[in-house]
Amino acid sequence: MTDFPGAPTIPGDGRRLRVLAAMSGGVDSAVAAARAAEAGHDVTGVHLALSANPKSFRTGARGCCTIEDSHDARRAADVIGIPFYVWDLADRFREDVVEDFFAEYAEGRTPNPCLRCNEKIKFAALLDKAIALGFDAVCTGHYATIVVNENGTRELHRASDAAKDQSYVLGVLDERQLAHALFPLGDTLTTKEEIRAEAAARRLSVAKKPDSHDICFIADGDTQGFLAKRLGTAEGDILDEDGTKLGTHTGAYGYTVGQRKGLRLGVPASDGKPRYVLDISPVNNTVTVGPADALDVTALTAIRPRWCGTPPADGIPATYTAQLRAHGADVPVTAEVVDGELRVRFTGEPVRGIAPGQAVVLYAGTRVVGSATIATTERRTQAHATA
Repeated sequence: MTDFPGAPTIPGDGRRLRVLAAMSGGVDSAVAAARAAEAGHDVTGVHLALSANPKSFRTGARGCCTIEDSHDARRAADVIGIPFYVWDLADRFREDVVEDFFAEYAEGRTPNPCLRCNEKIKFAALLDKAIALGFDAVCTGHYATIVVNENGTRELHRASDAAKDQSYVLGVLDERQLAHALFPLGDTLTTKEEIRAEAAARRLSVAKKPDSHDICFIADGDTQGFLAKRLGTAEGDILDEDGTKLGTHTGAYGYTVGQRKGLRLGVPASDGKPRYVLDISPVNNTVTVGPADALDVTALTAIRPRWCGTPPADGIPATYTAQLRAHGADVPVTAEVVDGELRVRFTGEPVRGIAPGQAVVLYAGTRVVGSATIATTERRTQAHATA
């Protein structure tokens, strides 16, 4: 046993567990697997093959979904001294993540595929298969913390390193999934620099590997081009708030609320200030633009809520903070559940540029209360809802 910090057991449970470590090929998941093994658990590494043609994914040291990443994960497992397998979940990933991505953009919404992958792949398809094979938990390299209460229930909390906290994209996990999750990196006061130093000390070749960025299944990072290949092109109008035509586009799906760049408008605004995307209408294939202050949102309604434990009481507003994008700032809100929908009102300053399709995650202090998909917003400048 080597003397590294933070080799944890599942909080509140000292048993030796059978743990399936999801190894992406990056430094975080490699160190997480090593810590779980060092804690005395029976660990098996698995790399998820998420593309029928891995060469179509981004190449290079990205730490996500390439052939190189599979090799990196295998080498890390060999160094740790654990069994290693590659599981083919390409069909499930295509159906639940990639097809959902296309469908959401086609409806004028802006999805978060990383959040959907956690919900549908890593903690649904992978977890279900792991449990069926007799594993007790799935271990990942996410930065988040699980706390076990005296009554045995589990709570999801922010990571100790706020700069790397990933609880936002884990907010879709329910209590059952949390009961079988292990996040060794979030349970200790460990920064990313210390994780890399630990990986180097463990002689893991991924110690200096760059973090993954952007969307793993878009090889060149060109989201609009990726969407166009599937959804086609359809010229439509770019309008200002009073309906005046300012330009054209080749597909409303290529825009997102709050976008400033890439509008290519030939007519300058009367006040000389930049314009931003305010609305996207797939029904008539139009994009509406306007000034920045027209993006100020005072309230929103979100659908398909998922709760990390006990949900808020129906129809009773309560005070929380909310996060609206990965690594976004906390904002004070009141929220309540009405007829199965989550209704959120910002109690401080309005929040700018919230896009339908994104997730709102509620927090009580550091604890994740739950997550829901934004459906409509109310803006300060007008009684306006974005569908």
